[in-house]
Amino acid sequence: MVPAGGIGGARLLRGLAAVVGDDAVITVIGNTGDDIWVHGLRVCPDLDTVMYTLGNGISEERGWGREDETFTVKDELAAYGVEPTWFGLGDRDTATHLIRTQLLHAGYPLSAVTAALCDRWKPGVQLLPMSDERVETHVVVDDPDQTPEPGQAAARRAIHFQEWWIRYRAQLPAHSFAYVGLDNAKPGPGVIEAIDTCDLIIIPPSNPVVSVGTILQIPGIREAIVEAPAPVVGISPIIAGAPVRGMADACLRAIDVPTTATGIARHYGPRRALIPIGASGGGILDAWLIDTSDAAAVPDIEALGITCAAVPLLMSNLAKTADMARAAMDLVGFTP
Repeated sequence: MVPAGGIGGARLLRGLAAVVGDDAVITVIGNTGDDIWVHGLRVCPDLDTVMYTLGNGISEERGWGREDETFTVKDELAAYGVEPTWFGLGDRDTATHLIRTQLLHAGYPLSAVTAALCDRWKPGVQLLPMSDERVETHVVVDDPDQTPEPGQAAARRAIHFQEWWIRYRAQLPAHSFAYVGLDNAKPGPGVIEAIDTCDLIIIPPSNPVVSVGTILQIPGIREAIVEAPAPVVGISPIIAGAPVRGMADACLRAIDVPTTATGIARHYGPRRALIPIGASGGGILDAWLIDTSDAAAVPDIEALGITCAAVPLLMSNLAKTADMARAAMDLVGFTP
C-alpha cells in the first residue's frame, strides 16, 4: 500500500511495479487535497498524475499532464479574460476533467469515478482517493492584494493550495495550512481495509506536508497506519538539504520542520514509540531510506527508533527507481 501524491509518488510506483511484478496487488491511496474546480471542471492533479504515469500517458518532460498536449482552449479562455489564467488545462487533459465532472454531477462518488477513468488507462494498481468527501488544502498567507499601513500587521487570507503553488510559486510565505472540509471527511471506500490487510506500506518521496501529510489528516488513516500489522518504510523526498523536485521546503518552513532527511523522519515519527517524536497522533515509520549524500544522518535517525539506510535516491530512470524500491523493501526484510 502506498499513500501517494503526484510526481514523486507516481514515479516510485512505476519502479515498485517493475520489482514486484504483475501478480502483486499495489493499492494506492491518492491525495485529493490538491483538487480544485477550474472553469466548472473538477481537477484532481495527483490522482491523474498517478493514472497517467502508470498508464503511459504522462508528459515525461513536465511530469504532469498529457504527452503531446496542446493548450488551445487555455489560450482562448485567456483571450476572453477568464480567470484563472494561471492554471493551465491542456486540451487532452480537459477530456478527463469533463468526464469526471459529468459523473460527479450525476451523483457518482469520486472513488467510483476514479475507477471508471482507470478502466481506460489500466495503471496496474488499485487507485483509491483518500476520501470521497471534498477536502481542499488552503494556505494562509499575507494578503498579496493589500499593502499594510506603516506600523500595522499585514492582513492575512487563505488561498487555494494550487494558487499558492502555481500562481505564486510558493514565494508567499505560508503561515499555516487549512484543510477545508476535513471535519466532515472520512476515508474513501477500501482505504482502511487496504491498510489493515496489506503486506507492506511504503511512504513515497511525495511532499510530506501537502501530499502524504494531507492523506494522514483524514480521520482514521494515520491511526490505521500506526496500528497496521504490515511494516512501514518511508523514502526521503529530501537530498542534501533540498527537495528533489518542487517546493517542499516552503511547506516544511510553514510547520517548522527542517528541510533535512532527519527533520522529516522526526516529523513522521517512529511507529509504536512510547512517546511519539514530532508526530501528531502517533508516528508512522519503522524504517527510513535516505540518500547517500545524507549518510551521516543515519545514526541520528536510528537514535529516534527508526531503522535507516542510505542509497541513491534520484529516480533518473526506471532501473534506478526500481533499485530504490527494492532497497526500501530490503530495509524491512520484505520479499515480494
